[in-house]
Amino acid sequence: MEEYNTIIIGSGIAGMTSGIYLKRAGINILIIENNMPGGELNKANTIENYPGYESINGTDLAMNIYNQLNSYNPDYLFEDITNVDLDNNIITTTSKKLKYKNLIIATGRRSKTLGLENEDKLIGHGISFCASCDGALYKDKTVTVVGGANTAVSDALYLSKICKKVYIIYRKDNLRSEEILKERLAQTTNVEILYNREITEYIEENNKIKAIKLDNNQEIKTDCLFLAIGYIPNSELFNVEKINGYIKVDNNYKTNKKNVYACGDVIKKDLYQLVTSASEGAITANNIIENQEKGV
Repeated sequence: MEEYNTIIIGSGIAGMTSGIYLKRAGINILIIENNMPGGELNKANTIENYPGYESINGTDLAMNIYNQLNSYNPDYLFEDITNVDLDNNIITTTSKKLKYKNLIIATGRRSKTLGLENEDKLIGHGISFCASCDGALYKDKTVTVVGGANTAVSDALYLSKICKKVYIIYRKDNLRSEEILKERLAQTTNVEILYNREITEYIEENNKIKAIKLDNNQEIKTDCLFLAIGYIPNSELFNVEKINGYIKVDNNYKTNKKNVYACGDVIKKDLYQLVTSASEGAITANNIIENQEKGV
């Protein structure tokens, strides 16, 4: 059984930041990831509130951090985790069992869905969670964004430069995004906002989205539906204390299990931003480093 001082589950900005700090301190780590490094960061079209960059694409920022981490030669394992035994410090993946002294849970969160009929089969066939990934496929077509916070409005602004027409469907009467995004939206002529509306049905043709039906029976033709309605924490594997699915941690990002930490968007906190996730990753790593120096 392979053993590591610290295993980090997840390579979003929090997990990768922890890895950078730990490797710089000479600590033996393994990062386990079952997807593309950067996680949800890869879905961000334009980032304008991360220090050091006036504007940067999410994937570019993710790769910058990934390349910085790789300069310290950490061990990576790109596999699914099948079991987590927090009492015996063992992680089981599809190919091996691993022992750790410290565990950092940095699994982030995933996009919510509407839960409508045939939704699962239409994902990738007219339903998307990533405007920057799939927007170019709908050049000069009509698309719809669902949601009213920063992600939804940013997606709509991005798509407005590619698509002929962009609808925003929002169930409340006022967008929740930052004012600067609202101002940009007000200057964008090919975006139409439908307030106080919810989607009740997907209308498909040849196994693809053709239109959507709203709760007032209005039908809107659309070539793609981009969902930006919130998130669910990826915490199901971990038997730790949680609040509404989000992992509860103390000021040192410790969970209620010995030597098990959590950071990033999987934890319960007030502000879900890239800069806070990076900070949490650094603080988590520093606590492990200090304990190592104390021989704890």
